[in-house]
Amino acid sequence: MPETTYSYSPNLQRRVAACAVVLDDRGRVLLHQRTDNGEWSLPGGAIEPDETAAAACLREVFEETGFHVAIRRLVGVYSDPAITTMRYPDGNTVAYVAILFECTPIGGRPTTGGESAAVEFFDPAHLPHPFNPEHRIRIADTLSHHAEAIYR
Repeated sequence: MPETTYSYSPNLQRRVAACAVVLDDRGRVLLHQRTDNGEWSLPGGAIEPDETAAAACLREVFEETGFHVAIRRLVGVYSDPAITTMRYPDGNTVAYVAILFECTPIGGRPTTGGESAAVEFFDPAHLPHPFNPEHRIRIADTLSHHAEAIYR
């Protein structure tokens, strides 16, 4: 597959993030509705300088949803700016290198506040609106159960 290249923009930042597709025992995916743009999204966020990708995933899922999770596997790494770039209401634009894990809930309860206006599990075939379109491929990749990690 040919590499896509992008011209450098001084307003574009690059950050490494961890995110999760959390599936319950009924195969539903855990989503949170973001307070900054109203979109439903997978939980995730930036990896802090003093933590691993796995630790960031666990922290971000808890902070954004109120659920404790266990990591089941690495699904993939997403670095194509066409599917990882977020434009925030404050004007910042960030192209993430997102490390995606499949997780299962092991405790907690839905919790809102800060970054999340709502937290719910949804059937992957019936995602809520508005939904972050770049996260559809991450859910599909998780549900495909590839033996090896995916790189996009």
